[in-house]
Amino acid sequence: MGQEIALTQFEGGDFIAFRQKLAQETALLKQMLEQKSCSKRQPVAGFEIEAWLVDKAMRPAPINRQYLATLNDPLASAELAKFNFELNCDPEPLTGEVFGRLHAQLERTWQNASRHAESMNHSALMIGILPTLAQSDLCIGNMSDMHRYKALNEQILQARGQPIHIDISGTEHLKVDHHDVMLEAATTSLQTHIQLPPDLALHFYNASLIASAAIVAVSANSPFLFGKELWHETRIPLFEQAVETGGFADAARGPLHRVGFGSGYLRHSVIECFEENLAHFPVLLPVIQDTDAELFAHLRLHNGTIWRWNRPLVGFDPDGTPHIRIEHRTPASGPTPLDAIANAAFYFGLAHNICELAISHGLPLTFPEAKDNFYQAARHGLDSTIVWSDGARHRITQLLRTELLPRAAEGLKAFGVNAADIDAYLGIIRQRLANKQNGSHWQRRFANEHQRNFTEMTRTYLKNQNSGNAVGEWP
Repeated sequence: MGQEIALTQFEGGDFIAFRQKLAQETALLKQMLEQKSCSKRQPVAGFEIEAWLVDKAMRPAPINRQYLATLNDPLASAELAKFNFELNCDPEPLTGEVFGRLHAQLERTWQNASRHAESMNHSALMIGILPTLAQSDLCIGNMSDMHRYKALNEQILQARGQPIHIDISGTEHLKVDHHDVMLEAATTSLQTHIQLPPDLALHFYNASLIASAAIVAVSANSPFLFGKELWHETRIPLFEQAVETGGFADAARGPLHRVGFGSGYLRHSVIECFEENLAHFPVLLPVIQDTDAELFAHLRLHNGTIWRWNRPLVGFDPDGTPHIRIEHRTPASGPTPLDAIANAAFYFGLAHNICELAISHGLPLTFPEAKDNFYQAARHGLDSTIVWSDGARHRITQLLRTELLPRAAEGLKAFGVNAADIDAYLGIIRQRLANKQNGSHWQRRFANEHQRNFTEMTRTYLKNQNSGNAVGEWP
């Protein structure tokens, strides 16, 4: 959930001063985009992946402070809960053997993280929602010791003025109330990043919205929450409801949400997202920073409290030139490093192909169609049907085989990705389709065959994860 801050308590003047700086920085970014003075560097790829620490009973272990201090890896950092952590990577040019390089990076950092957890008599686990998690684990006592999280909790609860209410109807129905933002800690994900020239980023953002349904279907890995079988990717409704607070004037249940699919396609520029952030979302963390407007410190902090499933970001090249990245947040964490990189490859390739299609022929779906597809795919996974460009509904597995995987391969080829990388990583997705097994399907089958023994399921999942075999092969 982003960068650390220095304060946890704020006064009215802080919000006014922050919004003034935010408005100034938003106007400056618009000017730089119009003047084409942002980075035009060719595509660069990266990712962040969130994970769990569990004890020998496969229960969440709130030890990330000691764990990270002794792991001493600059690519590892704390997450909202003391039983979560995050691994980052060094970005790679999106060409050649990029996925082999990213995979090697992730394998190194993950093996080191796993071995270190074992040395502490615990385990590291990549999974969307931990099946053994109890609501009582999601308490303030298990919140990581960072000012940012304490302040976010206070500001979101103050904005809502009522407890957080979770109501998810899936295979079963879950209704619970919760009194802090710790429910968000139940959702761990793979977040991919792609840096693009701004003129291309506009179209890639729109293409990412369209691609999201296919990505969430193939990568679903979160079917259970508090013992209930819900959506194939339960992270999606859980995260949206866990920090539900909307725009100004108490519009928590209005059309704009801090976590969501967005309000529409971009028309002319990625600045439209940042202008929407300024116009529609109250500031949650008004930390005034003594920095030049060109560093966009306030814009980046505010943007970090609005969690679109696809989100433009502002970063900087090594020479200090500001750049635009698109962050894609729909895939669950895991099930293995190999599966995670395959998910990233499929996303980058499919979004790029749809992006080229949109530039040459216009967008193939309306925004409401893309949005409906996304939630259908999150709810039903590989069992879903979605609308495609011919206006008809298709079984997503058939559409993936006949059109979307070939499109992803073409998209990766257009990036200049090595043919062996394309075959290897998209082959992991093909294998899931052939066996009709992603992480969510595997968990559901295991639970049905073992009387919902979630402890044994998590232990077997961990064993399979450690085998290195992709989830499509798991017995």
